[in-house]
This record gives sequence, C-alpha cells and structure tokens, in this order.
Amino acid sequence: MSTNDTAAPILSARGLHHSFGQTEALRGIDLDVHAGEVLAVMGPSGSGKSTLLHCLAGVLVPDGGSVTYRPAGRSAVETSALGEPERARLRLSDFGFVFQFGQLLPELTAADNVSIPLLLAGTRRPEALRRSRDLLERLGLDGLGAKLPGELSGGQAQRVAVARALVTSPAVLFADEPTGSLDSLASENVLTLMLELVREAGTTVVMITHDARTAAYADREVIVRDGAIGAGYRVSA
Repeated sequence: MSTNDTAAPILSARGLHHSFGQTEALRGIDLDVHAGEVLAVMGPSGSGKSTLLHCLAGVLVPDGGSVTYRPAGRSAVETSALGEPERARLRLSDFGFVFQFGQLLPELTAADNVSIPLLLAGTRRPEALRRSRDLLERLGLDGLGAKLPGELSGGQAQRVAVARALVTSPAVLFADEPTGSLDSLASENVLTLMLELVREAGTTVVMITHDARTAAYADREVIVRDGAIGAGYRVSA
C-alpha cells in the first residue's frame, strides 16, 4: 500500500491526555493516521494503547488535547469536542469496531448479528440481511448465517464480528486485539480475510495488538509505552 504523507491525515491526535483516577493513561500523545493505511499500535498491557484507540474512536473524551476526523468529501470535525449523541452517530455511520472476544449477541443468528448496524442506521430488514449474508460469504461463512454464535468455532465467530464491523462500509475500522483469543491458524485466517476486504475498500485500520506477528500485517507500527508514543517504523512504503 502507498500512503501519501503529504495529504491531511484522516485522524489526528494532538496532545492527548487521559487519566483514570490517579492513573495517567495517556501523556500528551500526538499521532496522525493516514487514509487507507493499516496502523498497528503495540505496547505492553497497561501502556495506554486501548485508551488511545478509544479516544481516536470517540468512545472516550480525552481529559486534554484534541482528536480531529477528516472524512472524505466532508468538513473536518473535532470529535473530542462533540457531545455523546453526536459521537454515537459518528461511530455508527463512519467507524467500525472489532473486539478481542467478538461481543456477538448469543441469542441472534450470525446474519442477524451482522445486520444490527444497518438496522440501527435505518436500512430495511430484508436489505440488511441480504447485505449481511453477502459479506459473510466473502468471509468464507457461506451457509452459516442461520447459526447462533455458540454453534460457531472461535475463528468463525470472529469473522462474523469482522463482518458486523464492515457491513456499513466504515471509513475507519478500529480493531482491539482482533485475534487475541484465537490460535495461530485461526488468527492468520481472520487477519488475511479482514485485511483483504479493507484494502479492497480503502478502509483505514487502527489495530491494537501485543503480537508482533499480527503487527507484521500492518503498513506502519507505533509503540505506546507508559502513555506515550515511542519510535515507529513503516513496514511498507
């Protein structure tokens, strides 16, 4: 992938500070994320990397500093200055999320789990299910749309979670340890399929991981230690 470093980044963090009680999780982080890149954010447990992701995604409002989102064809918005209703709408319309344990609703089928973001956005149920099943097929889950999460393997369930995150064609995908609960073979399968889809769509990815093998799939890597950004390097130009 080629990233144009002269273009304005799709996400910019400036001087981010955030604390939980007396514990300072972020200590003045500056970070740019460019459109279409896959960025891996690494660091040990407790380093602040998940807090950084949540601030970039508008889940948390930082105690200090700013986060700016620049969607294609629309005006830039300082997400850290928005209220929760506005940030919630942005998370639904522009951002997708994949978590370590998928967080699928156990009482819903795979297709119904995937369709939730579309239904919340106002898509009619038949169309939402059609798009859900099409994406499940792209992820190698053809014929499994009627299965409940408990009837799927760990790798299959995580691919359902990826489908749910991508079904709205988000501009940015936030993935927090997306393969952390899987064995090496299932991890490789999930990452390969997920990144094939996001690169095809030009989706920007911010991926939290502690695993160097997972980070190797990214275009660029940054290290978070003690709430600050360390040296990063570009894997491919």
